[in-house]
Amino acid sequence: MPRLLVACEYSGRVRDAFAAKGWDAWSCDLLPTDALGNHYQSPAEDLLDQPWDLMICHPPCTHLAVSGARWFKDKRQEQAGALAFVRLLLEAPIERIALENPVSIISSKIRKPDQIIQPWQFGHGETKATCLWLKNLPLLVPTDVVDGRESKVHRMSPGPNRWKERSRTYTGIAKAMADQWGQL
Repeated sequence: MPRLLVACEYSGRVRDAFAAKGWDAWSCDLLPTDALGNHYQSPAEDLLDQPWDLMICHPPCTHLAVSGARWFKDKRQEQAGALAFVRLLLEAPIERIALENPVSIISSKIRKPDQIIQPWQFGHGETKATCLWLKNLPLLVPTDVVDGRESKVHRMSPGPNRWKERSRTYTGIAKAMADQWGQL
């Protein structure tokens, strides 16, 4: 049975999409999971040396996303740590890797993404540019292009859980990953 690690995922959405396809799928995050299932509540770096066939990672974008560029000058140390974590994930000894993040400094400090996708390409009427850095994986093919494109994520009300709601993987994207990459 193929094994998947979904690093930095508390929602379980990607994990569960692959589990539905017969994978031994595990999420890991410093937070507990929102959905019952295989989950390590631990740092991702503690799990990278296990025998995984695929890793999909969602490193925190707090110090990486260009949407926060106005604060970059005040958080150089945090940014360096975030980039070091991205490099660690991308260089993990795992045959296939997908790293997901919004438009960020990963593009200028490490390398350009292989693909930029939008939720509206996978059945959700929203915009949220999502970059994918891929290792031994094909580009995701849109599965359900829809109209009604709006930016709900960027207009969310301020609040203590705003970051958490904004970071959830759209179910259509998780399903496309499982359908397309789960057959490799």
